Amino acid sequence: MTRCEGAKAVISYLTPEWPAPPGVRAASTLRGETGSLGPYRGLNLGAHVGDDPDHVRNNRDHLMREFRLSNPPAWLDQVHGTTCVKAHPGIQATADASFTDQNGIACIVMTADCLPVLFTTRDGQRVAAAHAGWKGLAGGVLEATLASLGTLDVLVWLGPAIGPTAFEVGPEVRDAFLHRHPDAGKAFSNPHKDRYHADLYGLARGLLTQAGVPAESIYGGGRCTYLEADAFFSYRRDRTTGRMASLIWRE
Repeated sequence: MTRCEGAKAVISYLTPEWPAPPGVRAASTLRGETGSLGPYRGLNLGAHVGDDPDHVRNNRDHLMREFRLSNPPAWLDQVHGTTCVKAHPGIQATADASFTDQNGIACIVMTADCLPVLFTTRDGQRVAAAHAGWKGLAGGVLEATLASLGTLDVLVWLGPAIGPTAFEVGPEVRDAFLHRHPDAGKAFSNPHKDRYHADLYGLARGLLTQAGVPAESIYGGGRCTYLEADAFFSYRRDRTTGRMASLIWRE
């Protein structure tokens, strides 16, 4: 974890532990203590959750300064779908993933329990970010992102998401995955009648390897946004809350 103290904010974030090629940078913000107030307390980067727009604008400005981004990130209007678009700075597209082969343009997704997934080709020529809740995972957002990169010779990092002991779902969620991936049942446990605990990390790894990404090329996982209240926003835990951001860019 890295902490950066600015004039008005302390920005805390995770940096992926993966062998990214030179010139590729990535980070996933933590909640922190400063920035927005009330239920959005901390570095809320979501402009759609009811927070004061001035606070969100200031938080996004802090993000740009911390990472020395020369262009505004390519924010997305996320809809739990599977569309992956080419990132353009400052233009908000309706999609759940973006990619770029240009320097200085950050692909970025916001989450508060859903799984953020960052990609880089091994040669560093293309990077991408995907927002993967269960609907996006079941629908194929990771496969769509891989298709945009044009290769399976990639590194993938799974950012912080709700963990397998906290994510309770109904049988329709399990059925949606079993329809696409016969081994997906391994990612579900059955603690209550007609209810399951789902492992988003396990599901993402299974779908990526099924698509052709070697298991040894997939990193991250293991955090729980629901249980780690000081570190992460969680929609499932709090309902009214902020959003973290996971971003990747070529310098």
